[in-house]
Amino acid sequence: MGLTGTSCTTDFLDVESPDKVFVDEYYNSDARIFEALVAAYDPLKWFDYAWGQYTHIGLVSDVMADDVYVGGADENDCIYLHRMFNYNALPTSVVSDLWTTFYSGVNRSNVVMENIENVIDISNENKALYTAEAKVLRSFYYTWLWKLWGNIPYYEQNLAFPYIHEQSTADDVYNGIITSLEDAIDNGGLPMRTTAQWYGRVSKAMAYMLYTEVVMYQQDESRYSKALSYMEEIIASGSYALVDDFASIWEEAGEWNPESIFEINYVSTAGKRAWDNATGAGGSIYPKFIGINNLGGSPDYEGGWGFEPVRVETYEMYDEADERRDGGILNFAHYALSTGATYSGRYQDTGYFLRKYLPRVGGNAGHAAVADMNYNNNFRVYRYAETLLYASELLVRGISGKGTAQNYLNEVRGRAGLGNIPATLDNIMQERRLEFVGEGKRYWDLVRTGKATTVLVPDGQYRTNSWTTNKKHLPIPQNEIDAAQGTLTQNNY
Repeated sequence: MGLTGTSCTTDFLDVESPDKVFVDEYYNSDARIFEALVAAYDPLKWFDYAWGQYTHIGLVSDVMADDVYVGGADENDCIYLHRMFNYNALPTSVVSDLWTTFYSGVNRSNVVMENIENVIDISNENKALYTAEAKVLRSFYYTWLWKLWGNIPYYEQNLAFPYIHEQSTADDVYNGIITSLEDAIDNGGLPMRTTAQWYGRVSKAMAYMLYTEVVMYQQDESRYSKALSYMEEIIASGSYALVDDFASIWEEAGEWNPESIFEINYVSTAGKRAWDNATGAGGSIYPKFIGINNLGGSPDYEGGWGFEPVRVETYEMYDEADERRDGGILNFAHYALSTGATYSGRYQDTGYFLRKYLPRVGGNAGHAAVADMNYNNNFRVYRYAETLLYASELLVRGISGKGTAQNYLNEVRGRAGLGNIPATLDNIMQERRLEFVGEGKRYWDLVRTGKATTVLVPDGQYRTNSWTTNKKHLPIPQNEIDAAQGTLTQNNY
């Protein structure tokens, strides 16, 4: 049972229903509290689609930045994404499904912590481990709520009817997230890297990456030293290393490779996801969503709906020798010359596509429900390359460490086939852009470094509005405002 370790797996068990059994009596053994823990992982796979909206967290982040367009049929196709792209989201047209998904994850994580102390048939080691995993998961869910909406209800015990909790400030939410993470790291016995059997579970390295992401986004200089120590502990552990071939990372065989710190697992075999069962175990709809419209003659990729076309200037920003350019982005004109492939462009078409997550031929093989919803592309959340770049950045920011900013930057560029450049803050941030196109990093980097106001401006074609500081937090979904009975104040978006 549980989180099996084969590549591209999310074989989460179906939690036994505690019908006619009081909850505090049901969670009375290691096996049953582990069911609750597995259930806390389950919402991770709903980030692409669950309640009717297409809300992949990489896509949602990147459409607010400057590397991709939204695409689709026209500007009204998934209009909430187009509004976010143009910084005119509405409380009634925003990624409200993510609010539901994230709080589902918070709720399930809390269930573990609320009941584990009552379990007698469990070792102290597993009790500490499960508690740490639940705390990190809860922090992960809250981090996304915090980044997207800022001022949200933050609670560590599940709510009773009528399920209303006071609104916290963004700073208070940060304090809750970081305190919970520190406790999980210090007391949980998390392994630096999980064994293959448990790929997909939280590791110490994953917790370290989440911690550093949150600290850097908050610009909490009081914790920079600890963040650097965590990055250098990952580096010194020998548990992770860059792979030689950047393009190989994005294939099924590249899942959970030596540089993979955390992935959200998807599986096609026996995949149960369907339009009427979007939260079922199985694969992802995201590859189909960004796939190439009316694709024909391709031996490598299956077609899709034409969302998230990569901008021309994104492709052209790379040095021709940079292996990340064609390893991560498909230049269709070049591809057609070698394969004879054809396609039909959709809205905002550029001829460039996010190769990293395009649907591969056979990528939904063995599904048991809807083919389009069960592709086996894992989502890479944290990679070792980001560890090196965080370490380099923190050293440049003046924190003392064991290594050098230059060496860490050189390692990332060397793998890409490039020579050395000075380890300046601007160069490191540009390296992050080159490394993580389509991985949902760029927008948050622009916001945290204060560059969003000068970079995210009208593009003379599709984006007509500029990002301003009040756009940092999206409008809270109107249905949540209505349900809160006056306890939620709308963000000044």
